[in-house]
Amino acid sequence: MRFKDRADAGRRLAQALAHYKSERPMILALPRGGVPVAAEVASALDAPLDIILVRKIGAAMQPELALGAVVDGGEPIVVRNPNVIECTATNEEEFEVLCKRELEEIERRRARFVGKRTPLNPEGRVVIVIDDGIATGATMRAALQATRARKPKKLVLAVPVAPVNSLRTLRGEADEVVCLTDMGRFGGVGHFYDDFRQLTDSDVIETLTRFLPSGPKGAHPARASADVLCRLAGDIEDTKAAEILSLEPSEAELEQAMVWVAGNGDIRGKERHPLDGKAARILDILTAGEDEEQRR
Repeated sequence: MRFKDRADAGRRLAQALAHYKSERPMILALPRGGVPVAAEVASALDAPLDIILVRKIGAAMQPELALGAVVDGGEPIVVRNPNVIECTATNEEEFEVLCKRELEEIERRRARFVGKRTPLNPEGRVVIVIDDGIATGATMRAALQATRARKPKKLVLAVPVAPVNSLRTLRGEADEVVCLTDMGRFGGVGHFYDDFRQLTDSDVIETLTRFLPSGPKGAHPARASADVLCRLAGDIEDTKAAEILSLEPSEAELEQAMVWVAGNGDIRGKERHPLDGKAARILDILTAGEDEEQRR
């Protein structure tokens, strides 16, 4: 099975997971590549979407070889691939240096993708963990172990493509494994996609923004206080803060704007943002004057 792109893979994966819709699952994606796949599943299942931050620990001289993986959390979880560590003659000190570097990248991504937003809580929920594919499985194994530690009701691994051997090692980490294409000979995840372009942080942020919770339909969310604005936006000009508060935005609308501000370093691209209503107005207020500064 081949896929046109990650969205196509996500739509096909959603069909295989359709029976979970009645169980109101939560979708967790591995960024960056897993996010557009998971977004299609979340849309089809009418489910909330969040990310799980995990990084492969690549060998120093051969970064494509996974020595292991590390996943964010109160206590970061590290998964090792002993065979790869031995084959690459990586000692413990070298492994710790590489691990620290990936933890720093996780921290950077958490600041950009999540900011101060409270992550979704998997406890007691059916949780479906999604990526655009699996190679060695070290990254996914770390993600599954970290999610399992948060006590989901049921843990499902779902991917468009993976090698048979990697799936075999992962079956003990999930309650169910759904894979559209499992191959004995495996040349890499990208070989199964016509379009496997590298995604940017802004691609991830734009997708996540569409899934930020906005409360029950028909409800009127509470107006965000000055304390909430300070918590989400940090130290901003008093005039901007007053103008934002005069809009009487909800906390969700502030979050939507702040996710985009935090992730879109090139403010000249803000015309492409997917926001509307108060969230769009808040973005305009927060970024007022930045175009002029960039032209200087």
